[in-house]
Amino acid sequence: MSARAPGVVTAVYAAAVVLAAAGLGWTGWNGVAEPLVALAFGLLIAVGELARWGALPGEREPAPLGAAGALAYALLAENAGQATAHGVPQIVAVVTAGALAGAVPHVAQGRGPAPDHVARRVITVTFAAVCFRPLHGPGAPEELATGPGHVLVMLLVLVLTALCDAVLAALMVRARTRYPFGPLLREELRSLPGIGSAVCATGAVMALGTAVAGLWALPVFCLPLLLTQLSFRRFAAVRTTYRQTIASLARATEIAGYTPHGHARRVAALSAAVGRELGLSGPDLIVLEYAALMHDIGQLSLVDPVPDGATALLPVPEQRRIALLGGAVVRQTGVPQAVAVVVERQADPYREQPLPARIVRTVNAYDDLTGESAGSALAALEQLRLGTAHDYQPEVVESLARVLSRGGLGPAQPG
Repeated sequence: MSARAPGVVTAVYAAAVVLAAAGLGWTGWNGVAEPLVALAFGLLIAVGELARWGALPGEREPAPLGAAGALAYALLAENAGQATAHGVPQIVAVVTAGALAGAVPHVAQGRGPAPDHVARRVITVTFAAVCFRPLHGPGAPEELATGPGHVLVMLLVLVLTALCDAVLAALMVRARTRYPFGPLLREELRSLPGIGSAVCATGAVMALGTAVAGLWALPVFCLPLLLTQLSFRRFAAVRTTYRQTIASLARATEIAGYTPHGHARRVAALSAAVGRELGLSGPDLIVLEYAALMHDIGQLSLVDPVPDGATALLPVPEQRRIALLGGAVVRQTGVPQAVAVVVERQADPYREQPLPARIVRTVNAYDDLTGESAGSALAALEQLRLGTAHDYQPEVVESLARVLSRGGLGPAQPG
């Protein structure tokens, strides 16, 4: 962990280390209750961590089977009809030991799990166990031990645990990037119906299945989640290839000598950072990134290249003509129509533009004025501020200034 890690991240790491050490220490001192059950779930979690192989950068849950196994152990009230006796410290110890065992091969290859995921796993499983275990110990209400009451309690704990994990993830990204917390949390919550819901459902089914059929239920119920994980990775790979195709198409203007090297990439990265600063997330952020990559594609229709590809320095009618040409090209590529709208409206007065077009216009002008040099950044921002009466939205210019003051782009977001 870096000494420069933000305070919130350091606090989350410290809490996870304390919980893991306390669980391992307590279990080592008092012994393991029901060793066979603990071993089975520890192996399941370790196998889930091993299944990280092939994970793509930015996956929100690279080890869903490990997460589901950890939740199932926290929610396990019975094993083949017999009440379980393991407590919260043993749950934390088994989850920690299984995660560490499964991470060893990855660490040996230099591709260990991200500390954020490990810390969140320990904290959220502890949260689930603290919420659930007291309801099934001595003195717990009988109506919560079996039947619909038991299932409802389990579902409530899963919902609260998912919310806890989303808040933790958003807080850690907020601490590192200083993006607004609200949009980050919305992005985390928006991702829950995907792999998050599969993890929670599998964890609940494993716990309920083990309560009836015993440990034989574990290999039966883990298979659907492994297939779901494979499907999600294929989808993510297709989406990554799609983005790479768009980026390659956007580079056509650079290869043809119409725009400077790296211009589209710089505008796209900086536009995404400004978009997050202004609260965009999910599909809106994807549209913004694609439009920023392809914002200069209309220059391919010009007979004579614009000097240095700097369209922001052209007369407004010429800017609009190039934007409309670019929108016409984008509509033929198969990308969402919203991307074409942003490209063709980037030269309009900002009051008539959608927010992504305002961002692309401002960031493109900034890059045209500075290029690959950072020496004229202050002068470029001042010139943008002078154009806020008609060309550039003041809020977008100030968001750009804040992003640049933090050193530019910051860490990448999970997709």
